[in-house]
Amino acid sequence: MKKYIVAGLTGQSGAGKTTVSNTFKSKDFAVINCDEIARVVTKQGSDCNRELSKLFPECFDDNFALDRQELAKIVFTDRKSLDLLNKTIFPYITRDIKNEIEHLASLGNKYILLDAPTLFEAGADSLCDIIISCVADKNIRAKRIALRDNISQKLIKNRFDSQKTEQFFIEHSDFIIENNKDKNFAVMQCEEIIEKIKRRFNG
Repeated sequence: MKKYIVAGLTGQSGAGKTTVSNTFKSKDFAVINCDEIARVVTKQGSDCNRELSKLFPECFDDNFALDRQELAKIVFTDRKSLDLLNKTIFPYITRDIKNEIEHLASLGNKYILLDAPTLFEAGADSLCDIIISCVADKNIRAKRIALRDNISQKLIKNRFDSQKTEQFFIEHSDFIIENNKDKNFAVMQCEEIIEKIKRRFNG
């Protein structure tokens, strides 16, 4: 029997995954933040950046430092470019995710949360025992992103259009967190799911 359980957390942009991740962390889950891993694999001069610079030369300087905003403008308005980016970067991210899961398990962590906005796109759902997705109404998500990222409504729409639908997350997840209300409502749903996961793990 495996000595740990991996729960994958994903969902729509602006659906409040950070609140969910923090709640799980407060309940004995070791959290792997895939956005942080993505920043590590795309740090200046990395092998990943050298590979990406051949595909998106306008997004890099001579030291292979990535201009993230410039890259976002390209990939969120062109599906082929986004697919090309994902095909290149995901193997690096998945490698580091696997290493981090093994590291956390070796330290005795029984509960691991993989916080991954592109969980399905990266194929990282295959590393998880349970999938949890956050969803919220489009208007609410747009307001949250505008406040958080300070970007235009057009860029927000482009981001939404590049992502999977709410129905996809519902159909491919073990648990759904509806995050249309306040933080307390999201936390309450999290606590119920955490209890079920721990009960399932401990038999």
